[in-house]
Amino acid sequence: MRALIFDMDGLMIDSERLYFQAERDLANRFDRNVKEETLWRMMGRNPEESMAVFVSEVGLPIRIDEALRMRNDIMREKLKQDLQPMPGLKHILSLFFGKLKLAVCTGAQKEFLDLVVDQLNIRDRFYVLQHSDAVEQGKPHPEIYLTACLKLNLKPESCVVLEDSSNGSRAGKAAGCYVISVPSEYTKQQDFSSADHIARNLFAAADHIESLPGV
Repeated sequence: MRALIFDMDGLMIDSERLYFQAERDLANRFDRNVKEETLWRMMGRNPEESMAVFVSEVGLPIRIDEALRMRNDIMREKLKQDLQPMPGLKHILSLFFGKLKLAVCTGAQKEFLDLVVDQLNIRDRFYVLQHSDAVEQGKPHPEIYLTACLKLNLKPESCVVLEDSSNGSRAGKAAGCYVISVPSEYTKQQDFSSADHIARNLFAAADHIESLPGV
């Protein structure tokens, strides 16, 4: 194993809680309710695909791009005010920095990826910062992970992927990577049968990575 690739939302940072709040706020602006199942289906996808699900299932009387702009405005403020790293993030970064090439592979836009790594002061930890703006197909399609592997100049089978969602885990596995799923309280009911290993948190994931060949 030569590289460790992190998903961002729900894996590196406690953002799913904030996205759920933002999407409920957006629905409320139009006197609509959003079902938990809709929020779950949105997870792991790129922003446009995610918002297409939202607009359709909530029945918003606006275009997808308008809804995405409104959601982003809400989310931008929430991230600036309440950005929290997931437990174990600093530990796992410190443990493998210099041992493995580290990368981020997120379905979020570049703006939000930049906001997160700069606010947490961890930009210098990563060889590659891959966002959804630079790919056409969102997770569970493997494009984003294949793109990151190319930038790392590594074969997918030598890369470990950390994901918190079913869509993301399927994307990493379809790319040919070794996938460790770390379900959050928002994703623990999803299907992680595609993963090579399931860890209860980032501390446990770090222990498992240390046991892999070549680490």
